[in-house]
Amino acid sequence: MRRFLLVAGLFALAVGLLWIGQGTGTVPWPRSSFMVNQLQWAGYGAAMAGFGLVLIWQSNQ
Repeated sequence: MRRFLLVAGLFALAVGLLWIGQGTGTVPWPRSSFMVNQLQWAGYGAAMAGFGLVLIWQSNQ
């Protein structure tokens, strides 16, 4: 169970950071993405990254 929480947490953290980058326009990849320069996706990314950090923290308990 610990390994699953760690892997899921790392994946959620990576996706959240990508969404933050796309939402703020710092990661304009792929160019056809509807999330580029849309700040609402930066907020969703922050929530996802926070969730990932909680999962990582739980895996170490």
